[in-house]
Amino acid sequence: VLSLCCEACKKVIFHVPSELEADTLVGRVDLKECLRSAEFISSSDGNFRILEDGSVYTTSAVSLSAEKKTFTILLKDLQEQVQKKIHVSLVEEEKKTQKTRHARDAVLKRTKRRWGPIPSVMIENSLGPFPLQIQQVQSDTAQNYTIYYSASGPGIDQDPKGLFYIERETGNIFATRAVDREQYPSFQIICFATTPDGYSPEVPLVHTIRIEDDNDNAPYFTQDLFEFSVPENSKPGVVVGRVTAEDRDEPYTLHTTLKYRIVSQNPPITPAFSLHGDTGVIAVLLPQLDRELVPSYTLLVEVRDMAGQPFGLCTTGTAVIRIEDTNDNAPSFKQMQYETRVEENKVNVEILRVSVVDLDEPGSPGSGAVYEIIKGNDDRSFEITTDKNTNEGILCVVKGLDYESAKQRVLVISVNNEAPYMLAPHSQQLSQSTSSVTVHVLDMDEGPVFKPCVLRIDVKECEDIGTSIGRYVAEDPETGNSEGISYRIPPGQCNWINIDERSGEVRTIKVLDRDVGEMRRGQCNITVLAIDRNGKTGTGTIQVCIQPGNKNYPRLTTTEFIMCRDRKPICLTAQDGDESPYSTPFVYRITDRNLASMWKLTRHNDNSVYLSPKGDVPFGIYTIPVSVIDNGGKVGENQVTVNVCDCVTPTECDGEARRLGGGNVTLGIWAILAMILGSLLLLLILITICGCCGSGVMQRNVTDDCANHNLIISNTEAPGEEVMDHNIIPLQNTCDQGGYGIKTGEQQTFEMVKGRGHTLESVKGAGHQTVGSIKEAGVQPVMDTCRYSYSEWHNFTHPRLGEKVHLCRQDEEQKHSEDYLLSYNYEGKGSLAGSVGCCSDQHEEEALDFLDQLEPKFRTLAETCIKR
Repeated sequence: VLSLCCEACKKVIFHVPSELEADTLVGRVDLKECLRSAEFISSSDGNFRILEDGSVYTTSAVSLSAEKKTFTILLKDLQEQVQKKIHVSLVEEEKKTQKTRHARDAVLKRTKRRWGPIPSVMIENSLGPFPLQIQQVQSDTAQNYTIYYSASGPGIDQDPKGLFYIERETGNIFATRAVDREQYPSFQIICFATTPDGYSPEVPLVHTIRIEDDNDNAPYFTQDLFEFSVPENSKPGVVVGRVTAEDRDEPYTLHTTLKYRIVSQNPPITPAFSLHGDTGVIAVLLPQLDRELVPSYTLLVEVRDMAGQPFGLCTTGTAVIRIEDTNDNAPSFKQMQYETRVEENKVNVEILRVSVVDLDEPGSPGSGAVYEIIKGNDDRSFEITTDKNTNEGILCVVKGLDYESAKQRVLVISVNNEAPYMLAPHSQQLSQSTSSVTVHVLDMDEGPVFKPCVLRIDVKECEDIGTSIGRYVAEDPETGNSEGISYRIPPGQCNWINIDERSGEVRTIKVLDRDVGEMRRGQCNITVLAIDRNGKTGTGTIQVCIQPGNKNYPRLTTTEFIMCRDRKPICLTAQDGDESPYSTPFVYRITDRNLASMWKLTRHNDNSVYLSPKGDVPFGIYTIPVSVIDNGGKVGENQVTVNVCDCVTPTECDGEARRLGGGNVTLGIWAILAMILGSLLLLLILITICGCCGSGVMQRNVTDDCANHNLIISNTEAPGEEVMDHNIIPLQNTCDQGGYGIKTGEQQTFEMVKGRGHTLESVKGAGHQTVGSIKEAGVQPVMDTCRYSYSEWHNFTHPRLGEKVHLCRQDEEQKHSEDYLLSYNYEGKGSLAGSVGCCSDQHEEEALDFLDQLEPKFRTLAETCIKR
């Protein structure tokens, strides 16, 4: 149910005669002023019909029984749900008599104002009679004054001049002749009302005269000839094209409402196309359009105005529809069998042309032939192409034929089109056309032939000169043997080999080494000629490939190493200039039995091993013979030098370690020279130190027991006891390693030192004072040159001192302490000398923290306990 808003828009009054005939124009109403988009227009009175442009026509003869007749025009917009009404009143025209008014005439009654009438309407191409009254303008002041009317504007005093005029006394407007709406659709004139004395009681009136359209123009097509195309076998409903026409009459009226139709079709067979009456669109109607039967259609089409009614004006036009070709026809050979001949060994020659028949359009992809050899061409001796001009197939020989192998060849050729097949509706599958070709091979006298035509010979690298590496012979195709054939190698090729003139045996003429000159690429192609008795020649190719050989010995990349105290394994890596399979994996062996018992090899990867000692080997330089065997069995002997050094990092090793281990150890010239220079430098330093010490404030004397160097000498404080312990071993021949005595006041001490140039430092403990502390008191110490590092001393003494202290605490009879804790005489306070025991007498039995801070002053005692 639609709920529409309905309201009265306006009222319209038409002055009409009392008698109206059927299809008479009553007037025109501006519908868009009330509702712009009116989808539904109707009249409440069936005697009147309303057109889209607002024209009101009578449907039958109407007689005004009263002076006034009314009806309603209903407008509806279904989308916006709006409804409007226009009230129309028909008033009978009054018959007036011309009367001259004077200003003095009394006006008894005022009527409605007439100075602004509605726009006038004049029928286009009106037949008259002329002059034809079209409107009247009157001023209300004419009741009081004598009014004269005049007008100006287009159609009066402007072009087209004289078309209209206005009566001076009555104000009636007349047309003098017919008007063409297409030339002058409307006129706007200006009307004036004045008194005889020139007074204008009214404002000038702009009056519009609209020319009512008459269907005087027939529609016409926009083109003289319409041309379209559509693929054959198109389905019904496929749009082909559109014909268009125009009409010069007033738009949006019946005069310009056009209808299209097909008048005739050529050829006059079953109608193949349809034409939409309102849009002019042409579509496929026949389900089967076959270009091979009808290549084109010509349609005679008509366009008629007045919505196609019989009294409308019409025009005819022509549309040509061309049927486009599709590949719905398969090509077929004109002959099913062909025969041809060709001489043997002929190449790139045309031997036959074949042709086909195709019903599709010539020159199109649907008729272009594509030939193919589908049988009998396994060796690719033949080739077939298409001649684009004639569409023929050209059969050629691209590889020489051998009469002795086959006297004739039978080929099967097929043909297709360039475009894919498009089957017509309800048609069967297309079959492929084939044809057979018999090729007869003609026998010809030919030269010798190598078999194979290319011979590959693999030669090992570094073979001796003159080594036989193969045999390359040719045969006479006529006899099938090699008799009477000689061989030679043309000059200008790589001279690696030669060939025996009679037997065809191939030998090397130089040592083939892949590392030399042109042989680096490892391959050379050599052309060989074979000549028979008749002088005919044949050619072949020998491809010489140099295979890598086992000519290089594996060698270690590095042979000198330094091994520190951590005994970290050494990685030995070998290289071999040969290629696989004569290189990796390598096999390593220690060839010396004595060294093999001390050292071992552990596999790392294919070309590396780890060298490590089997036990705790002494410090020194070891020369270890190591043999490396490659995958081809070639042995490379190598001498590996390992310096087992007393160091933490290899950079700390001074290279003066002793050479040990059963290997033949010799010193080089530079090593001997370095040792001599070092000794001289050391002697010079000793002389300088002795001279400086003799003249100093503090006297320093070397102890008398320098030969023994067992313990530091101090003043006698209590009777000593001989300690017979296997842990204390006298040190022999140590004077050359640097012992220095330091004397302070009445006390004398001596300390063994070894290592690098560092002085002794103070030991953090109760009552201990060493050379370092004396240095702080102003006594200049002697520079020591052979001292152990702190880490070495600490690692050695800490566990042994801890063991001794532990034994002293566990022994109730204190037998062990007699060797380490000795009694001394009281010296008084302020003694600079500390205890020379392994540890000081501690009053607090549990205070042993000082053992963690012991410093190198206990080096001598540590050396006495190095072996247990």
